[in-house]
Amino acid sequence: MALFLSEDDVCELLSMERALECVEASFLAQATGQAINRPRERILLPHSSLHYMAAALTAEKWLGMKIYTVTAWGLRFVVLLFDAESGELKAVIQADHLGRIRTGAASGVATKYLARANASRVGLIGTGRQARTQLEAVAKVLQVSSARVFGRDQERRQEFCREMQRRLGVQVEPASSAEEAVRFGEVVITATTAREPVVLGEWLQSGTHVNAIGANMANRRELDDLALARASLIVVDSLEQAQEEAGDLIQGFAQLGHGWEGVVEMSSVASSSGPRRRSQDEITIFKSSGIALWDVAVAAYAYQQALQNKKGKELDL
Repeated sequence: MALFLSEDDVCELLSMERALECVEASFLAQATGQAINRPRERILLPHSSLHYMAAALTAEKWLGMKIYTVTAWGLRFVVLLFDAESGELKAVIQADHLGRIRTGAASGVATKYLARANASRVGLIGTGRQARTQLEAVAKVLQVSSARVFGRDQERRQEFCREMQRRLGVQVEPASSAEEAVRFGEVVITATTAREPVVLGEWLQSGTHVNAIGANMANRRELDDLALARASLIVVDSLEQAQEEAGDLIQGFAQLGHGWEGVVEMSSVASSSGPRRRSQDEITIFKSSGIALWDVAVAAYAYQQALQNKKGKELDL
């Protein structure tokens, strides 16, 4: 019997604290050769698209795939989780919340290792659902004192700030522009659907860490060329996937006239085998495309919690 977990089940079973642990563990599994990740594939049609990505945690004996559709009417996500030894389908999991919380957790892990230890101010561009879990995750790994948030819609921006201030217990204020949010932040987060840069390198103060999570197609970007040029360290979740779809880096490196030398994976940073911040003045960037390994890691945890707490519905497949 496979177990079906709804969005409500996932919300109940998967906290940000546990997601941070799962995603960090998946980075360490990558570093030790105990994980396999396959980049996202896409089928693009005139009015819809299908996206799919797969991974394995070999030591824990989990295999999984996330598959989702995008249309004008919304997005639909599902994760299929398999036992790697028996091949048995263990769970079918609705994965909208799961995807948002694992993406936030990845930025939280990156911030833990790459931001200045005393960083406390966050500048955020974006007020959608991804932005919420981004700010939540960073607030779990840093002593955040305040955040300033910019989004194009003033009413949404103000409501976002009210909601997140209540949720996190820290000061969250609307910014009047992207520039104001970026100049304020010691950690800067971009969670947008922008096709053109929303962060200019001239706005970044020395010592800033940037989590850029919104642009995961080659024709989109959130950071301009100067932001990349000023960065002492650029970290990605998967070099293979980033070289296919991290538009910030694909376009920026082409303009700057250099390749991917020096770009490292987060797995090497988390495992201490790769470089980290060397000074308080360095600018660091985590360019997140979102990888299937995180989906498998948090899906396996949610499934195990569902068994313990008798959640979900059995499917006779």
